[in-house]
Amino acid sequence: MLAYQGYAQKNAKKVLFVILDGIPADVIDSVATPHLDKISAIGGFTKASMGGEFGGYSETPTISAVGYNSLLTGVWANKHNVWGNSIKAPNYNYWTIFRILKESDPTKKTAIFSTWLDNRTKLVGANLPETGNFTFDYFFDGMELDSMNYPHGEDRSYIHTIDEAVSKEAARYIKNEAPDLSWMYLEYSDDMGHGFGNSPEMIDGVKKADEQIGRVWEAILFRETTFGEDWLIVITTDHGRTEDGFDHGGHSARERTTWIVTNSKNTNSHFQETPEMVDILPSMANHLGLSIPKKIRMELDGTPFIGPVDASNLKAELRNGEISMTWKSLSKGQKGRIWISTTNNFKTGGLDNYWLVGEVNLDVKQKAFPLKGTQSGIFKVVLETPSGYLNYWLVSQ
Repeated sequence: MLAYQGYAQKNAKKVLFVILDGIPADVIDSVATPHLDKISAIGGFTKASMGGEFGGYSETPTISAVGYNSLLTGVWANKHNVWGNSIKAPNYNYWTIFRILKESDPTKKTAIFSTWLDNRTKLVGANLPETGNFTFDYFFDGMELDSMNYPHGEDRSYIHTIDEAVSKEAARYIKNEAPDLSWMYLEYSDDMGHGFGNSPEMIDGVKKADEQIGRVWEAILFRETTFGEDWLIVITTDHGRTEDGFDHGGHSARERTTWIVTNSKNTNSHFQETPEMVDILPSMANHLGLSIPKKIRMELDGTPFIGPVDASNLKAELRNGEISMTWKSLSKGQKGRIWISTTNNFKTGGLDNYWLVGEVNLDVKQKAFPLKGTQSGIFKVVLETPSGYLNYWLVSQ
């Protein structure tokens, strides 16, 4: 048993998040997925959304790397600046969940198991000065570049072989070492969509992914049973697909509709509100008990679906010299505070100056206030609640 100990500690909080690429919600609904079903029976399953505010400042392409980074940073593309799979110029001022963990407690351990090298090197930005030289404690990736051991063919079956290796290594390492925060990424299901659209091949890809989930879930159960650790697993997809199943990137309902499976018994009412990709970071942070710097919390676009939550769905508009705000109240009798900034220095690593507008009763669900002649190309509106922050931007076109 000692061979599996890692640095076991009873009730230690651990997280594994998994992205199964390109599986539409209507497909995951219709295919037998016994391992996902076991996990959701403990916690839950919900339809979710990827793509930001359609037609608004945060509209975000339903493209793979864009989705991954929206999860990793808890913000939409207008902030993290990843607009496609080329990942040209990520804005690392928006920290990933991995950097937040390490900055909070450098002794915490991180790992990544991925069928795409760029997840580690470009999105998380491992070993880059711009990310504070963040490094993973363990990584297993890059096999897609190894055509000798994984001969490439047009049928993309080698990607399934790599997914198999990734999931087996993830299960082995989690069972033995139990890192505090891990990411497993599997690609094959997306390849079957691009190659065959809505098809038996796509369905088979989902079934294969479910088997791979079973491996890591078994490792998590071992850790919980043997060492009493408190594990959270969150499984999602990065985007849906067009009606024929071949493509994605746009904002049709099927492309934007995703899903989330979790074992958490601590989901809140927001979990049933169609949570978004950016909601996963604050949810994982709540489970881990992370201390996130205030300047970062005020920028997060996500609302946690795990742990306490007081409000969601903040919106604001500028008309007739005043800002009008609305939100949904998810608790009773709570008060909040409204903050405004007319700068966006955070984008370049600086600090924004906020002024306090005043206190509000969250149950009222709305607030309007005059700008008294204040002019700006951007107003960053923040609603502070007892459980966190919501933000909305008003940007001049």
